[in-house]
Amino acid sequence: MRDERLDILAKNIKAERVRKGLSQLELALEIGVSHNSISQIEQARQVPSAFIIFDIARFLKINVDELFKNVPDKKL
Repeated sequence: MRDERLDILAKNIKAERVRKGLSQLELALEIGVSHNSISQIEQARQVPSAFIIFDIARFLKINVDELFKNVPDKKL
């Protein structure tokens, strides 16, 4: 079962990247991952590590919290 939180995180990452006018390749090169990894993350097909999320936020010059906006708490 797919976790909707991952979908929201993926959309937030893509939205911030696009807002900054960057391609997936540019972001990938700057944070040291493959273009395919960024593509997979933005499609919610790959769960990014905490370090990758941190690197994305830092490069985009935003707070990590921005990437998690509208991500709901996990339903237990």
